[in-house]
Amino acid sequence: MTDSAIINLAALRAVQTRSISPENFSGRKGQGGRATEGTGADCARDLGVGWKISPSVDVAANDTFELANIEGPAKITHIWLTTHRSNWRSLVMRAYWDDSDAPAIEVPLGDFFANGWGRFAQVSSSMVAANPNGGFNCYWPMPFRTGARLTIENLAPHTATVYYQITYEIGSDHQADGYLHAQFRRSNPLPHLETHPILDNIEGQGQYVGTYLAWGVNSPGWWGEGEIKFYLDGDRVQPDGAFPTICGTGTEDYFGGAWNFDVPGQGYTSFSTPYLGMPQVLRPDGLYYSQQRFGMYRWHILDPIHFAEDLTVDIQALGWRSGHRYNPLHDDIASTAFFYLDRPTAHRPTFPSADDLEILGEPMDPLT
Repeated sequence: MTDSAIINLAALRAVQTRSISPENFSGRKGQGGRATEGTGADCARDLGVGWKISPSVDVAANDTFELANIEGPAKITHIWLTTHRSNWRSLVMRAYWDDSDAPAIEVPLGDFFANGWGRFAQVSSSMVAANPNGGFNCYWPMPFRTGARLTIENLAPHTATVYYQITYEIGSDHQADGYLHAQFRRSNPLPHLETHPILDNIEGQGQYVGTYLAWGVNSPGWWGEGEIKFYLDGDRVQPDGAFPTICGTGTEDYFGGAWNFDVPGQGYTSFSTPYLGMPQVLRPDGLYYSQQRFGMYRWHILDPIHFAEDLTVDIQALGWRSGHRYNPLHDDIASTAFFYLDRPTAHRPTFPSADDLEILGEPMDPLT
């Protein structure tokens, strides 16, 4: 919870809380727990209606399920969701605001909840909490003016069982609020002498509020010397070239660490704080897990990056070579960018195929 939310927690407001789950697909008042069929019906056969008849949904292979359809104005305040970890990269979450045909949020499930590698990492942050063993929580405020649709697509060849609850407020005016967007991109491997694009030419007014990176190292040595750059409001079309207004000093610096995240005697050291962290460090096992993999987040809650016209964000991948020279790397970098915008749609990349999303070494089929 942000400081302002805590300060205003006691304020009485003319809003009402609603919640959508498999026990109340509509979210309407007094309509929960009425199911007569569902994934728990057989378990409750001796108890009847009201006794956990429909706790989850089964999403068929290559199918899309509508998690929620809400008439606005309203604001989503919390999402809780869980499913088997084999689904974390093959389930794609999308959100559509105000009857738009294009999603504002389009991200693999695990990456949206800062667990991009298909193996659980505890995340104890203000906006995302991932709790044992795969209890995903999101606190990003998601306001909209006329309606919202949230879906989940299953790209895998097996059925995915999903438990979820989406809580929202009705009764407020959100005409002055921005819409939450989240975009996913993956470079695998990053081409030679290219930077990884986190956002590309977002047009409009808004604020950038968060980055999650699932970073797979494809070569020996240190990998985080590269800078993250924010190109704001015409920075890319300056007469002398594209130069950013905000330029970081290194990858571990941006995520709040220092000196290679290396605590002497411990090596890479995971951490999770309200606004930034590296909650996941996956080390080689000497057999099939041959590369180091990391998960890092940076939430710009107290320091949002405001832009008035356009925004582009990228990050370098740099290590070291002989002669104290930088070494451009060809790593596996998957990014999720969170930002608020004054419109419900934005320029977005073509979403990767199931093969391009796959985490090698982690089977997408839980039966294998």
